[in-house]
Amino acid sequence: MNIQPFSINIADEVLVDLHNRLRKTRWPDEIGQPWQYGTDRKWLQQLVHYWLNDFDWRAAEARLNQFPQFMADVEDRKLHFIHARSTHSNALPLVMTHGWPGSVAEFVHIIPMLTQPEQFGAPGAQAFHVVCPSMPGYGFSSPPTAPGFDQKRVAEGHVQLMAALGYQRYVAQGGDWGSPVSSWTAVLAPEQVCALHLTLVFAGYPRHKSDPFAGVTEAEKQILAERKAHMAEGLGYQAIQGTKPQTLGYGLNDSPVGLAAWISEKFHSWSDCHGDIESAVSLDDLLTNIMIYWVTGSATSAARLYYESNHVQNNLFERGKIATPTGCAMFPAELHQPPRAWAEELYNIQHWTRQPKGGHFAALEQPALLAADMRAFFSQFG
Repeated sequence: MNIQPFSINIADEVLVDLHNRLRKTRWPDEIGQPWQYGTDRKWLQQLVHYWLNDFDWRAAEARLNQFPQFMADVEDRKLHFIHARSTHSNALPLVMTHGWPGSVAEFVHIIPMLTQPEQFGAPGAQAFHVVCPSMPGYGFSSPPTAPGFDQKRVAEGHVQLMAALGYQRYVAQGGDWGSPVSSWTAVLAPEQVCALHLTLVFAGYPRHKSDPFAGVTEAEKQILAERKAHMAEGLGYQAIQGTKPQTLGYGLNDSPVGLAAWISEKFHSWSDCHGDIESAVSLDDLLTNIMIYWVTGSATSAARLYYESNHVQNNLFERGKIATPTGCAMFPAELHQPPRAWAEELYNIQHWTRQPKGGHFAALEQPALLAADMRAFFSQFG
């Protein structure tokens, strides 16, 4: 596998074009309460004002470029990844996978906590060599050029990458799409992946059991009901991206405000922010993530993963329960929080924690809590 160093350096004309588009936004009308019908116009207008006048992409670019980045040739495409090695030679290799509408920018705060834990009050013996790939079609990784590229195909590339980097034994972590991708990585490379850590567990109602709620606590039932109610009117994006992502893509690829509205609505709904995004994620972090989609024109190809996963018939649990030791950190504002008993039907659960705060973007919202949980679980495999 050919691997070459890479750094982000977006052309000035791309930034000039972006600012011109932002200034020429044609704003829609609005009714109802803020966020009731979708992204609040007043809030979005304030974000655009900050984007134009205060946000410094070059500074964000420099923050990302402080981490060693590379491009790998995987089959017929380029796979972008961060490879941050610890100074501790016995550090445990870790492949960490983002989701939608995220990117490797989610990991800028947590990577130092994982590579150099002693700088954050944790033992140096719990250090990691961290590999963070941009999923195909997301950010700086090439988009798939043919139908059928689902979660399993993403994981196949990650397995090839870790082997090419010389890691014959490693752990995997993920949330959102990173959860099934990391799970597939464990299935495809059971001898290499010695442990798995998830923040979003796709474990549903176990219909094969005579009493699906056996072993489920009242507190878990309440959380399950609360999360279901919260998501009741928040799944429209899945229906669109899972059926007609190309139609949506024309708007997201042409309008930076449209892209920002589409992504920001999920940060408002999915982070532990109680209606105030900035209480969970800074505007600079939010805009850095949005910018990665914009400057690479990857909103459409990223959305297609929903379509492919809906239409490709690969079953993660075809061979039954995943035997890899699995740890789960449940953050209170995460989209879906199944009871532990349901997760144990699918995974070899050996570590299960309820976190005091945080949401869907755990690595960005609560990097210290996530890093501590990962260290607590993965330390036994180092």
